[in-house]
Amino acid sequence: SVDCSFSRGVCDWKQDVDDDFDWNPADRDRGDGYYMAVPAFVGHKNDMGRLKLLLTDLKPKTSYCLIFSYRLAGEKVGKLRVFLANKKTAPVWEENKGKDEKWRTGKIEIFQGAETTNSVTFESERGKGKTGEIGVDNVILISGPCPED
Repeated sequence: SVDCSFSRGVCDWKQDVDDDFDWNPADRDRGDGYYMAVPAFVGHKNDMGRLKLLLTDLKPKTSYCLIFSYRLAGEKVGKLRVFLANKKTAPVWEENKGKDEKWRTGKIEIFQGAETTNSVTFESERGKGKTGEIGVDNVILISGPCPED
Protein backbone atom coordinates (compact mmCIF):
# COMPACT_ATOMS: atom_id res chain seq x y z
CA SER A 1 0.00 0.00 0.00
CA VAL A 2 0.99 3.62 -0.46
CA ASP A 3 0.25 6.10 2.33
CA CYS A 4 0.55 9.67 1.11
CA SER A 5 -0.51 11.99 3.85
CA PHE A 6 1.21 15.30 3.33
CA SER A 7 2.55 15.55 6.87
CA ARG A 8 5.14 12.86 6.37
CA GLY A 9 6.15 13.85 2.89
CA VAL A 10 6.94 10.27 1.91
CA CYS A 11 5.32 10.29 -1.50
CA ASP A 12 6.44 11.67 -4.79
CA TRP A 13 4.13 14.67 -5.24
CA LYS A 14 4.77 17.06 -8.15
CA GLN A 15 3.22 20.43 -8.91
CA ASP A 16 2.24 20.75 -12.57
CA VAL A 17 4.33 23.51 -14.18
CA ASP A 18 1.82 24.12 -17.01
CA ASP A 19 -1.14 25.00 -14.81
CA ASP A 20 -2.26 28.37 -13.43
CA PHE A 21 -1.42 28.04 -9.73
CA ASP A 22 0.12 25.66 -7.18
CA TRP A 23 -1.48 23.74 -4.37
CA ASN A 24 -0.04 24.81 -1.02
CA PRO A 25 0.29 23.19 2.40
CA ALA A 26 -2.28 24.38 4.94
CA ASP A 27 -2.25 23.68 8.68
CA ARG A 28 -4.80 21.25 10.03
CA ASP A 29 -7.23 22.66 12.57
CA ARG A 30 -5.98 20.33 15.29
CA GLY A 31 -2.39 21.31 14.62
CA ASP A 32 -1.31 17.74 13.74
CA GLY A 33 0.38 18.32 10.42
CA TYR A 34 -0.99 19.74 7.23
CA TYR A 35 -2.97 19.05 4.07
CA MET A 36 -2.80 20.47 0.54
CA ALA A 37 -5.18 23.28 -0.35
CA VAL A 38 -6.19 25.83 -2.94
CA PRO A 39 -7.73 28.90 -1.29
CA ALA A 40 -10.69 30.44 -3.12
CA PHE A 41 -8.95 33.79 -3.64
CA VAL A 42 -6.09 32.28 -5.70
CA GLY A 43 -6.28 32.74 -9.47
CA HIS A 44 -9.28 33.59 -11.62
CA LYS A 45 -12.47 31.76 -12.52
CA ASN A 46 -11.74 28.54 -14.48
CA ASP A 47 -7.99 28.63 -13.65
CA MET A 48 -6.57 25.17 -12.92
CA GLY A 49 -4.10 23.85 -10.39
CA ARG A 50 -2.82 20.28 -10.65
CA LEU A 51 -1.00 18.16 -8.10
CA LYS A 52 0.33 14.86 -9.38
CA LEU A 53 1.22 11.78 -7.36
CA LEU A 54 3.75 9.58 -9.12
CA LEU A 55 3.09 5.89 -8.57
CA THR A 56 5.80 3.31 -9.00
CA ASP A 57 5.78 -0.46 -8.83
CA LEU A 58 2.07 -1.01 -9.37
CA LYS A 59 1.53 -4.51 -10.69
CA PRO A 60 -0.32 -5.02 -13.98
CA LYS A 61 -3.67 -6.83 -13.91
CA THR A 62 -4.25 -5.93 -10.27
CA SER A 63 -6.99 -3.93 -8.53
CA TYR A 64 -6.18 -1.01 -6.28
CA CYS A 65 -8.28 1.39 -4.29
CA LEU A 66 -7.37 5.06 -3.98
CA ILE A 67 -8.89 6.58 -0.83
CA PHE A 68 -8.54 10.25 0.03
CA SER A 69 -10.04 12.97 2.20
CA TYR A 70 -11.31 16.10 0.51
CA ARG A 71 -13.36 19.17 1.18
CA LEU A 72 -14.90 21.90 -0.90
CA ALA A 73 -15.59 24.73 1.53
CA GLY A 74 -17.24 27.98 0.50
CA GLU A 75 -19.85 29.24 -1.93
CA LYS A 76 -19.04 28.50 -5.61
CA VAL A 77 -15.47 27.51 -4.67
CA GLY A 78 -14.94 25.41 -7.81
CA LYS A 79 -14.37 21.79 -8.77
CA LEU A 80 -12.07 19.00 -7.66
CA ARG A 81 -11.30 16.27 -10.18
CA VAL A 82 -9.12 13.18 -10.16
CA PHE A 83 -7.42 11.85 -13.29
CA LEU A 84 -5.50 8.62 -13.83
CA ALA A 85 -2.50 8.86 -16.14
CA ASN A 86 -3.60 6.21 -18.62
CA LYS A 87 -7.13 7.66 -18.92
CA LYS A 88 -6.16 11.22 -19.67
CA THR A 89 -9.35 12.50 -21.26
CA ALA A 90 -12.03 12.17 -18.61
CA PRO A 91 -11.76 12.48 -14.85
CA VAL A 92 -12.42 9.27 -12.92
CA TRP A 93 -13.91 11.32 -10.07
CA GLU A 94 -15.36 14.83 -9.77
CA GLU A 95 -17.04 16.93 -7.10
CA ASN A 96 -18.22 20.49 -7.54
CA LYS A 97 -19.77 21.62 -4.32
CA GLY A 98 -19.63 20.91 -0.65
CA LYS A 99 -22.81 20.61 1.37
CA ASP A 100 -20.87 22.04 4.29
CA GLU A 101 -17.26 22.60 5.33
CA LYS A 102 -16.76 19.01 6.50
CA TRP A 103 -14.09 16.65 5.21
CA ARG A 104 -15.45 13.74 3.18
CA THR A 105 -13.90 10.54 1.84
CA GLY A 106 -13.46 9.83 -1.84
CA LYS A 107 -12.78 6.34 -3.20
CA ILE A 108 -11.69 5.34 -6.68
CA GLU A 109 -11.25 1.80 -7.97
CA ILE A 110 -8.16 1.49 -10.13
CA PHE A 111 -7.89 -1.66 -12.19
CA GLN A 112 -4.53 -2.13 -13.83
CA GLY A 113 -4.75 -3.59 -17.30
CA ALA A 114 -1.65 -4.41 -19.29
CA GLU A 115 -0.66 -0.74 -18.99
CA THR A 116 -0.19 0.35 -15.41
CA THR A 117 -1.27 3.68 -14.04
CA ASN A 118 1.87 5.64 -13.21
CA SER A 119 0.28 8.73 -11.71
CA VAL A 120 -2.85 10.18 -10.16
CA THR A 121 -3.60 13.89 -10.63
CA PHE A 122 -5.77 16.02 -8.34
CA GLU A 123 -7.03 19.00 -10.34
CA SER A 124 -8.64 22.04 -8.77
CA GLU A 125 -10.68 24.36 -10.98
CA ARG A 126 -11.45 27.77 -9.53
CA GLY A 127 -15.05 28.82 -9.23
CA LYS A 128 -16.26 32.37 -8.88
CA GLY A 129 -16.48 32.36 -5.09
CA LYS A 130 -13.98 34.40 -3.06
CA THR A 131 -14.10 32.52 0.23
CA GLY A 132 -13.28 28.97 1.30
CA GLU A 133 -10.90 26.45 -0.21
CA ILE A 134 -10.53 23.11 -1.91
CA GLY A 135 -8.47 20.69 0.18
CA VAL A 136 -7.05 17.18 -0.18
CA ASP A 137 -5.48 15.02 2.53
CA ASN A 138 -4.66 11.43 3.56
CA VAL A 139 -4.25 9.92 0.12
CA ILE A 140 -3.92 6.16 0.49
CA LEU A 141 -3.55 3.47 -2.14
CA ILE A 142 -4.33 -0.08 -1.09
CA SER A 143 -4.30 -3.24 -3.14
CA GLY A 144 -7.61 -4.93 -3.78
CA PRO A 145 -11.09 -3.53 -4.31
CA CYS A 146 -12.33 -0.56 -2.27
CA PRO A 147 -13.77 -1.53 1.12
CA GLU A 148 -17.43 -0.91 1.87
CA ASP A 149 -18.10 1.91 4.33
